Amino acid sequence: MDVKATAKTVRHTPRKVRLVLDTIRGKDVNEALAILKFTPNHAAADVAKVVKSAAANAVHNNGLQEEALYVKACYADEGMTLKRWMPRAKGRAAQILKRTSHITVVVSDER
Repeated sequence: MDVKATAKTVRHTPRKVRLVLDTIRGKDVNEALAILKFTPNHAAADVAKVVKSAAANAVHNNGLQEEALYVKACYADEGMTLKRWMPRAKGRAAQILKRTSHITVVVSDER
């Protein structure tokens, strides 16, 4: 059975979050959390939260065994973009785009 969890409007760019998600796709949940704990990337903490949430959803809502869970799918979609301005020379301004992500993790007990 597939169970998913999402985190919306996370203040990391989707491109950088996808680098972290590629390392845990297809792994067991406990192994994925161990990998994320030692990943030197700020997005790893937010991804770990979503993996823990998906595992908790599977155990509490659907009665699945936590030892049997693995990361079936995980992806990061683009969220809203915050638009900011930085002053530049000669009275001009340059736009700064602060991107956000929607992180989704799907766990399953069926291989």
